[in-house]
Amino acid sequence: MNMVLCSSGALLGRPNGRRFQLLPKLAPLINCDGFEFMMYDSWYDQTDELLRVLKNMGVSFPVMHFEKHIGEFVTKGEFSAAARRFECNCRIANEIGAGKAVLHLWNGVLSDSNFENSIKGYGYLRKIAEKYGIELLVENVVCHEKDPLTRWQQLIDEYPDAGLIYDTKMAAFHAQDEQFCGESCQRLWQNVKHLHVNDYGGGYMEWQALKTLPVGMGHIDFEKFFDKLKSIGYTGFLTAEATAFDQNGMVDTTLLNDCFDKIRAYLDRS
Repeated sequence: MNMVLCSSGALLGRPNGRRFQLLPKLAPLINCDGFEFMMYDSWYDQTDELLRVLKNMGVSFPVMHFEKHIGEFVTKGEFSAAARRFECNCRIANEIGAGKAVLHLWNGVLSDSNFENSIKGYGYLRKIAEKYGIELLVENVVCHEKDPLTRWQQLIDEYPDAGLIYDTKMAAFHAQDEQFCGESCQRLWQNVKHLHVNDYGGGYMEWQALKTLPVGMGHIDFEKFFDKLKSIGYTGFLTAEATAFDQNGMVDTTLLNDCFDKIRAYLDRS
């Protein structure tokens, strides 16, 4: 049975100072089956307090989204710096019981510009994750040089068993959402171990529209997407990442819970 998770990143952002101390108050208001914890680079010097808060919440964190800038160090070939941050993330994941790790193997301005470093870095980081018993999953994040499906395929060519995490918004940004639900990507689906379910309202690579929307507030064909999940028998986790805080940092829990209801309705369709 699919578990519908909420990303902690849907609740914390710059407007509310990314204060992880808010999570214990917000979590009981969210109608989800657990949380995907997202790590930020501003928290490395607060890991003791962070772990105390997370472990005392009494909720499940089966998935952790590793800090995004790790991918930038990888792209630059700064593998030692990437490994230091990555191992810290592994320790946190291990402490909170997260068995799956979401990784941006490429990220930011550099994106996929030095993909040979990404391939090399993946092998390096994967060994660290395995030491902690964590399944490493590479997300189809946006690209500058190529596109996510091309980069995924290159990764699978080198590591046939590499785990993937599919983000609906990221795919739609590159106009690859319908393609990925087609027969040509059947092989890649075998490696998908987790999903981010978000909507997208822009056009092809429309950067100013790259905002994480709740399901139903964009133009992604979710009926087709969930039909695909049924056809392949997907039973893994799904995480909603939709931004739910306003410019003052107030969190709209009704918006998030409505998003979960829509996802569950799609899952329950016969």
